[in-house]
Amino acid sequence: MADQIFMLESGRRLGVSSHGNPLADDVVVFCHPAPGSGVFDPDPTVSERSDAHIIAIDRPGYGSSDPLPAGEWPTVTRAAEDIAEYIRRRANAGMAIGNNSERTVSVVGWSAGGRVALALAARHPSLVKRLAVIGTPAPNDEVEWIPKPLANESARLARLPAQEAIERLTDAFAHQAAAAGVSENSPPPLAMLGVRDVDDRVLGAPGLRDRLEQMLADAVRQGSIGQVTDLLAYTAHPWGFEVSNVAVETLLVYGRADEIGQAHGEWYADRMPNATLDAVDGVGHLVVYPAWKRVLEFLTFGQEGPAL
Repeated sequence: MADQIFMLESGRRLGVSSHGNPLADDVVVFCHPAPGSGVFDPDPTVSERSDAHIIAIDRPGYGSSDPLPAGEWPTVTRAAEDIAEYIRRRANAGMAIGNNSERTVSVVGWSAGGRVALALAARHPSLVKRLAVIGTPAPNDEVEWIPKPLANESARLARLPAQEAIERLTDAFAHQAAAAGVSENSPPPLAMLGVRDVDDRVLGAPGLRDRLEQMLADAVRQGSIGQVTDLLAYTAHPWGFEVSNVAVETLLVYGRADEIGQAHGEWYADRMPNATLDAVDGVGHLVVYPAWKRVLEFLTFGQEGPAL
């Protein structure tokens, strides 16, 4: 469960979790995967030893964050705008974000969270100092990765009013859960995070499986609405920003053995003027764990080179 609740001007509540070094000067915003929530820290030992105060905000419907208002279409940019409001309102009120007196942060997104991090950097360049993207899929029409039946269903849902699309997809999740003999609030399996056999070695790291399972349990405290919101946001409509507008220095990290692997990273690298791609051998979607130290060093300017 989130450490605190932040109230947006709209009245919608955001769950905010803190990790890392609370006395650090540098603030890093971590955008969680789907399904997921901000309670996840990829490696608490590394985070606590870093020069980073890590802030993680639950996206709508996940963890402690309220769902979107009825009738609002989910978008990738909505989650980015929530983060921007959090940063700006705290700064304008004279409240430091962690120990940071500046109005800028670094941002990292893992998997689906990378889209939100990219949207924040593209739409609010004055807020973002550096960016890291870990295992984030490219748009499906550019690098195909979504199964065709799901892509076709998303196209059908996109033609419906928002609330009807949300209700239909929510019903589909409920039917899938019933068919599997579990409740809608049962934690999703690790496979939902893209974890495969190739990640077994990484998954054996102390406490990692427990942290992932805790995140998945927190993700569905409100049922499937967080997953529904995320899925519609990145499949049913354009993302709402141009990747080429992300001008900040960016580190792209992908596992070579990941289904969402190097081809996705290359798609971003080809379109972003200041992006460097690192493909990590022998790991899949859990590349977030072995790469975490290097990512935090990059985001806090601890090292200038992108080597992993």
